[in-house]
Amino acid sequence: MTGQRDYEVFEAGEVTLQSGAAFPAMKLAYQTYGTLSPAKDNVILYPTSFSAQHFDTEWLIGPEGVLDPTRYFIIIPNLFGNGLSSSPSNSGDAPFPELSYHDAIAIQHRLLVERFGITKLALVYGWSMGGMQAYHWAALHPDMVERVAVVCGSARCAPYNYVFLESVKAALSGDPAFRDGRFVERPTAGYRAMGRVYAGWAMSHGFYRDELWREAGFTSLEDYLARAWDGAFARRDANDLLAQVGIWQRGDISRCKAFGDDLDRALAAIKAHILLMPGATDRYFDVRDNEDELGKLTNAKSAALHPIPSLHGHRAGNPVNNPPDHAFLKAEVAALLGK
Repeated sequence: MTGQRDYEVFEAGEVTLQSGAAFPAMKLAYQTYGTLSPAKDNVILYPTSFSAQHFDTEWLIGPEGVLDPTRYFIIIPNLFGNGLSSSPSNSGDAPFPELSYHDAIAIQHRLLVERFGITKLALVYGWSMGGMQAYHWAALHPDMVERVAVVCGSARCAPYNYVFLESVKAALSGDPAFRDGRFVERPTAGYRAMGRVYAGWAMSHGFYRDELWREAGFTSLEDYLARAWDGAFARRDANDLLAQVGIWQRGDISRCKAFGDDLDRALAAIKAHILLMPGATDRYFDVRDNEDELGKLTNAKSAALHPIPSLHGHRAGNPVNNPPDHAFLKAEVAALLGK
């Protein structure tokens, strides 16, 4: 890479993936905020969401933000497939292997232990795909994770969520630039189609009914769709997007040797204080999935379900320019950190 990088890279070397495939020279890009305490007990891990890089989500970090870097040492690990960590776009022409959240958490764990000597996490906080990673952390490293906040996320990808992602893949790969299983050039029409599909799923019926897009300064529904969604994914490599969709669709905390596809067993392994914050109107991470999970968190120190009371659908969990939802998240996380 040329120019000044605003992040660090953990070189994981050759890694054997959960699928059994070998990944040569695996790289995990990350950024840190704040100062690690001498006791190394003030760490918050904040994994990235779909297509996001750390600078897309770091707005949540600040003295007045949801995550306070004056008190905590916050690490954002970039999920594989996001263009900074190992991704199709930066891994040469060989077919990119299937990755899982389990693969991601394994390398994130190595980063914490090998680079920082961290053995305790005060909090794992994540939204959407980040929330799914937070859930994986809580199940796979129950003695390391003290608290977890799963924001608009779930323990596994629900069938309805899977179908939504099939529509996203179909919209993107319908572009003529998709040939023989990969994109050979930028799919301009595919990006726009994907954005239009996403716009319907990501926001709620009430968001559009009440024209809440006006609060963000859009002048019409078409203005909102064109400016907020048509180019929303064009900033990312299309092969990277497909790689991340695959990780998302395969997401399941129990899909590993330790739990043998037994979701109840995986949920019962969690010992942390766990806070589930679905969006009340989120259509693909449905509140009902978290309700089902709640009763099975039998060994958690505490388990709470606090839906975000918002018409912003899935985006309630990433409330840029949305002060009420931001305030809700901030208050909930402060209470969780007080436990």
